[in-house]
Amino acid sequence: MALEVFPQSRLAAILESDLFYRFRTSYITVLAALVTLAIVLAAFLAPWIAPHDPFDVSTLSLWDSELPPVWAEGGDPRFLLGTDNQGRDVLSAILYGSRISLAVGFVSVALAMVIGIVVGLVSGYFGGAIDAFFMRIADVMLSFPTILVALLVSGIVRGALPREMHDSAALIVLVFAITITTWVQYARTVRSSTMVERSREYVYAAQLVGRRPFAILFSHILPNVMGPVLVIATINLAMAILIEATLSFLGVGMPPTNPSLGTLIRVGNEYLFSGIWWVVIFPSLTLVALVLAVNLLGDWLRDALNPKLR
Repeated sequence: MALEVFPQSRLAAILESDLFYRFRTSYITVLAALVTLAIVLAAFLAPWIAPHDPFDVSTLSLWDSELPPVWAEGGDPRFLLGTDNQGRDVLSAILYGSRISLAVGFVSVALAMVIGIVVGLVSGYFGGAIDAFFMRIADVMLSFPTILVALLVSGIVRGALPREMHDSAALIVLVFAITITTWVQYARTVRSSTMVERSREYVYAAQLVGRRPFAILFSHILPNVMGPVLVIATINLAMAILIEATLSFLGVGMPPTNPSLGTLIRVGNEYLFSGIWWVVIFPSLTLVALVLAVNLLGDWLRDALNPKLR
């Protein structure tokens, strides 16, 4: 009986919480959450809901190339958003491309968050030479634009790898390039919060009972500094997707054989002035909708977790 009551009471507590009330009364936030959820689900379910497999060369036909959307003159009901110059269904390409963009965003944000949290906790708690070492590295990283560092890292890694490995390693290179440029924000935020929390009574109590420093960091301090980290992670997800799209658009991201949204926009941009507008417009709209929705969620979460605005 206790096992049945606990989930219901937890769910009821969430539904009655102030945070959920602020969420459901903000119609823009609800709309942003629905748009984000729809794109994420569509990308995750792409192998089952996509009308075609854009990566199966045997199903492509040049006779179906450059078809306009179904509502335009010359459109084909088989291809709702038209086809590109290879006869690839644009809708299916967007669904599969969104999977790659979201995968790069989520993995890079998760890695940057882990690195930043560990560095921030250690720097803020121990201070001294350790803090100075990590913060000087952070200062150096912050002195360069994110895109420039990502381009530099991508160029170095690609130069070190054989050409035949570029396409297969593109996803790893993107995740690494984005991670190394975004961990600093988490580290500096967690460091500042840790420096405040380490002087709290519960930390002194844990020290008195003989708990080890890392046990105090991850068991006691970490849960109290996660609020700002979640806000940064939400906003950085949109930024990571944009960085990936920018790198792919510049030709140093995902290859055309395994395209992300940025790659689709780059390929479609080459045919924009020849009248094949749908190849670049629809991936661009998908990218804009995803980034805007995630940013709106991040802004709402930042305001909702700010006690001064309650």
